[in-house]
Amino acid sequence: MDIMQVIKDQIENNDILLYMKGSPNQPLCGFSARTVQAVMECGQKFAYVDVLSNQDIRANLPAYANWPTFPQLWVKGELVGGCDIVTEMHAKGELKTLLEEAAPQE
Repeated sequence: MDIMQVIKDQIENNDILLYMKGSPNQPLCGFSARTVQAVMECGQKFAYVDVLSNQDIRANLPAYANWPTFPQLWVKGELVGGCDIVTEMHAKGELKTLLEEAAPQE
């Protein structure tokens, strides 16, 4: 499968998706650490992709997203942004609302 299709499928099939360096339990850069902390504090389940162990995604996601850096938070198929945007939204309480609305209802 074409890598752009893989990325598209990941984004479409996960309501809340974080592309990051490392994993939520072991982020491998400060930006990913701050972003994953903000997302985790909102209390919703989310998927993640470690771009360091997925070089094709790391190389192609910036072109797909038209966003050059990692991490990238995607909610309901839309790019929310990177570390600065996510942490600012978290500080204002906007991130929690966004993620609560996006989370699958159980």
